[in-house]
Amino acid sequence: MSLISVEEYNAFPIVPADLRIVYGDNENHFIDLFLPKGEGALTPVLILIHGGCWRDRFGLEKIGQMAEAIAANGIAVCNIEYRRLGNGGGWPNTFLDVANAADKVAELAQEFAFDLTRVVAVGHSAGGHLAMWLAGRHKISTDSQLYSADPLSISTVISLAGIPDMERAVVDDLCSGAPQELLGGLPNVVPARYAAGSPKNLLPLHVPQLHINGTEDWIVPIDYVRDFVDLAKQQGDKAELIAIPDAGHFEIVSAATKAWSVVQKAIVHSCQPK
Repeated sequence: MSLISVEEYNAFPIVPADLRIVYGDNENHFIDLFLPKGEGALTPVLILIHGGCWRDRFGLEKIGQMAEAIAANGIAVCNIEYRRLGNGGGWPNTFLDVANAADKVAELAQEFAFDLTRVVAVGHSAGGHLAMWLAGRHKISTDSQLYSADPLSISTVISLAGIPDMERAVVDDLCSGAPQELLGGLPNVVPARYAAGSPKNLLPLHVPQLHINGTEDWIVPIDYVRDFVDLAKQQGDKAELIAIPDAGHFEIVSAATKAWSVVQKAIVHSCQPK
């Protein structure tokens, strides 16, 4: 069985967006907007967050092909960029950028006819962590640097091989030390940051969550995700894990793979009126 490698992921075709929207004053403060064709009723909106271990080596360009495929289903896609480790990211900037990008989506709702009752956050790998965090940021303590008085409400969150338990990510050495680098220390050194920045510590999110993982993923092993899903259920959240056989870490974000049909179906379903 041959799985998509990091090098092959980096060779994914770059698909230009319909528009690029700026949400701040840094060169990484932008949103690539993919709009569905036609006009009419309000459209659901997907906030798409790329991964790459929160490091600047990886940007949003490689999931443009994914955004284009989703937009073809009548869903507006906001593919967001943010500061990462190596270009000004880390605590608290990476989190604040993602929050500000989400708030910018709310500002764009009238201009682009977004239905803000159907805002779905989808993230891959480290982006899965950030999508889960967006869904839970209404739970953040008022004394945290990450607190927001009126965060954009997320109707459903979909984590594609995401990293929602940052303490466990440190123990399991996911992304080779990037979790503690993102948060600026180990859990016993900066516990307040883990309390605000690890989705596990924001449970229950009170937002439906879906986790999709390849069974052959060695970057974010499915057992790690399964343990989080079990914990979320115990905390009272509606949480589900879809395991895709014979898929690794990158098959689930390639619109050219067999695994993509499962991911796309889940996304389209999540955007339907409740």
